[in-house]
Amino acid sequence: MVIVTYNSAEVIDRCLESCRDLPVVVVDNASQDATCQLVARRSVAGQAVTLIANTNNSGFAAAANQGISALDTQLVLLLNPDTELNTSIAALEASCLEQGTGLAAGQLTDEKGQTQRGFTLRRFPKASTLAFEVLGINRLVPANPLNRSYRCLEVDYSKPAEVDQPPAAFLMFRREVWQRLGGFDTRFYPLWFEDVDFCKRAHDLGLKIQYVPQVTAMHHGGHSIASLKWQYREVYWYGSLLKYASKHFRPSAFRWVSAAVVLGSLFRTAVGVMTQRSLRPITVYAKIGRLAGRSLISGRVGELNELVQQSSRGTAAVKISKE
Repeated sequence: MVIVTYNSAEVIDRCLESCRDLPVVVVDNASQDATCQLVARRSVAGQAVTLIANTNNSGFAAAANQGISALDTQLVLLLNPDTELNTSIAALEASCLEQGTGLAAGQLTDEKGQTQRGFTLRRFPKASTLAFEVLGINRLVPANPLNRSYRCLEVDYSKPAEVDQPPAAFLMFRREVWQRLGGFDTRFYPLWFEDVDFCKRAHDLGLKIQYVPQVTAMHHGGHSIASLKWQYREVYWYGSLLKYASKHFRPSAFRWVSAAVVLGSLFRTAVGVMTQRSLRPITVYAKIGRLAGRSLISGRVGELNELVQQSSRGTAAVKISKE
């Protein structure tokens, strides 16, 4: 099992307690709280926990690759630090080892035991789906057909199924699959869409991704959201979205998404100025709009790394829940 942490002291102890009988590698991305001390205490107490404490925040994809490399097991389970196993993972392991299957995921629930619908499973995004996302249509009209399909809102979560895109918050895969894919793509820095890309590349290899509902974990969600200021969160999410679209869509579809980001940025600027009573949204969405505009013209993401690096100054890149 691999867990990537950043300032996760509030949740990591309960997470490790839930998986105390499994070998765990915790990769900490330069936490400033007591996360490392709590993990080390578990190791001293005899739990099979290995701590890798990074001095700099490398982002989620790089830290996950780092942990997987250090874990000497055939199967790898990625688990968010704000997630606690409720059941044995034996059925997940059995499913992952089936012929033709490369990945498997269980059911994520909230603290009341209710399935986290819309997050536990999603379908691979289409250009139209991402356009609806950035234009705010999925938020304004969540019952629209594109959003219902994307977030699997019509799915019966009690039944096993072959699926597209479980989140890395609770995702198992064979080590040889990770090796064949060359690991998680670290260009999705610092976070978002790296798990979507990983699942998409596995799917493109012809590997099945199985949903195993009898294996469950309770997911708190968003424990480290406070570590990301609003302006950085916006830049990271839009940047990774455009990176995914550039990598997996045809140039015409990618340009459509880029155009939607430009239009959506104008709308969000106006709304942000009014709701925040600040001119800060102008600066933030001008950066995003400029990136999307250049992508629209060139048909590729041109200055994504530069934009993210500029926006990363003064903050930490952390892996947080998407909901």
